[in-house]
Order: sequence, then C-alpha cells, then structure tokens
Amino acid sequence: MTVEELEKELKTGSLQSLYLLYGEEEYLLETCVKKIKKQFGELVNGINYIQIDDKNINSIIDDIQTPAFGYPRKLIVAKETGLFKKETKGKKKQETTVKKNAKTESMQEKVSTYIKENFSDLQNTVTIIFIEKEIGNNELQKTINELGIVCNFERLKPIQISKRIKSICNAYKVTIDDKTMQYFIETCGTSMLELINEIRKLIEYVGENGTITAQDIDKLSIKELDSVIFDLTDNLGQKNIDNALTTLHELLYNKEPIQKILVTLYNHFKKLYLIMLAEKYNRNTAEVLNLKPNQMFLITKYKRQSTYFKKSELREILKKLIDLDYKTKQGLIDIDIGLEAILCMTK
Repeated sequence: MTVEELEKELKTGSLQSLYLLYGEEEYLLETCVKKIKKQFGELVNGINYIQIDDKNINSIIDDIQTPAFGYPRKLIVAKETGLFKKETKGKKKQETTVKKNAKTESMQEKVSTYIKENFSDLQNTVTIIFIEKEIGNNELQKTINELGIVCNFERLKPIQISKRIKSICNAYKVTIDDKTMQYFIETCGTSMLELINEIRKLIEYVGENGTITAQDIDKLSIKELDSVIFDLTDNLGQKNIDNALTTLHELLYNKEPIQKILVTLYNHFKKLYLIMLAEKYNRNTAEVLNLKPNQMFLITKYKRQSTYFKKSELREILKKLIDLDYKTKQGLIDIDIGLEAILCMTK
C-alpha cells in the first residue's frame, strides 16, 4: 500500500489489525501512527496500549493474548524490534552474529506462526503496528503483507513534496509559485518535518493572501547543510573566496560541527569529481553519485558546479581535505585554520 492510500484509508476511520510501517520519511509515518492512535480514544499504558522494542520483544505474544480490561480493543506499537533486519552478508559477519540471528529468526517464526494461527481472533481484539527504519524479507514480513498492511515511507520526490506543501499554503490562503517552491525544496531539503516547520514560519510571515518569495526564504528559512555547501562551492568556483569564508563562518556561528562540515565538503567535491568521470566514460550520473529518487534534481546542480573546476584541481582539493582530516586527528593542525587555508587555495 502506498502512503497516499494508507492516509486515505485512515481518514475514513478504517482500522486494520496488522501494520508494518517503515522507511526514512519519519514525519509522515508518525502522522499515520497518530491517526491510528486517535481512533482508540483513551490510551492507558499497560492496559489497552503496549509499547514494544528490542528489549521486550519476547513478551509480544503474551501482550497480544492479555485482554484490554475495560476496553474493546488493544493497541500494540512495536518499534525497532530487530525482527525485520536484513540478512547479514559475508561469511565472517554471519559467523560472529550466528547466535543472535538464530534467536531473532526463532522469534520471527514464533510471532509469524502465532499471527497466522490466531488472526481471526486478533481482528476483533488488537491492532499491532510494527515500525522499522528498514526491513528485509522474512516470514513475518510475508505474513503481514498477506494479512495486513505493509507501507514504505520513503523520502518523497520533489513533485510530491510540492503538492503537500502547496496544500498547506492553500489552507492558509498563501501563494507560492512553482519556481519558488523548487527553490524552497533545494534550500531546506526533502525532510517533511523540516519543510513543514519552515513553511509555517513563512506562512505566518507573509500572512493571509500573501505570497512567499525567494527573498522570504533567504530571510527566514534555515538552510540544510548540503544547500549551504552548494552556496559555498558556487563562491569557490566563481573565485569569490571572501564570500566562501563568510559562508563557512556563518555555519560555525550557527553551531554546525566543524568535522561535519569537513566531511560534507569532502563528499561534495568527490561528487563533482565523479561527475567528470561519469561524463568522460559515458556512465549513468545518478548511479555513479548513488542518488535516491528524491535527489534527482541535484544532478543539474552538480554538473553546473563541476564546470567551475579542472579535474586536477578537484583531485588536489580532495587530497588536501583527506590530509587535513588526518592531521587534525593527530593534533598537528587546527581544523578551522586548515579548512580556511584549503578554501583560500582555490584562488
């Protein structure tokens, strides 16, 4: 089932007995969980509401069997239980985790078998929500897919994000055109939680019947680190070192960890270098950069920035960043000074 289909079903008040919700888009996932909880009305922890994780997963069958005294139905939320982990690859890893995996597989089988054998009774007494970041194929996953709902909350593509954000703007009688929406997503990222926080600020700022502009976004929104790194690289490519240093200082002023900036810069310049190689050898750019479906809009930006530099320049920058990382860990150089020196060498 798609996210949209699940949202539509929950909106009608329909409630299933078995859900497996997983993926990176945590905001939409948690929103659906809240909608399910709302249908239960009062939730009393330990009575008609049970929370399960990897520490108490062994008690899940007992929790399912125990009646919700005084309530018609029980809600069990099982989060990050370890029951849906992907299979470990490699002989060594398999050997070191064989006991743990055997225990997990045994629990998977027990839960799967119990649900299959008792599903007709469970439908009237309990709703179970399994929540995971990622899943692998196993018997329990197949059982839920057969008897319940499995929904992947993957990061939304820009066109899907745009539709959702525009619906929020429309509800408050605020306008944002397509070009500005694209800039908003490029600036603030693709996390719905972050985007909704930012759009609410902009809606309040422009007011009813107002129009959100790119200038408003620059003025009020918190830029995602990757977006700031694009700005910094633009300045470097255009040999505007003063602006690049100012951007770096603003990141530090806003408490962005310097080590995280260093790693992000390295990954960014590595992608610019890979772009050059992909074009030289006629390779698929998205595959080379390992971009997810919701990141495809970045290809044009990476290609444009790669034209600012020679291949030899990018190799030298990458070498300097690796060298800086090593020296700072050895206490041979201050990371702030070293990073500024690397930015200045692009003149």
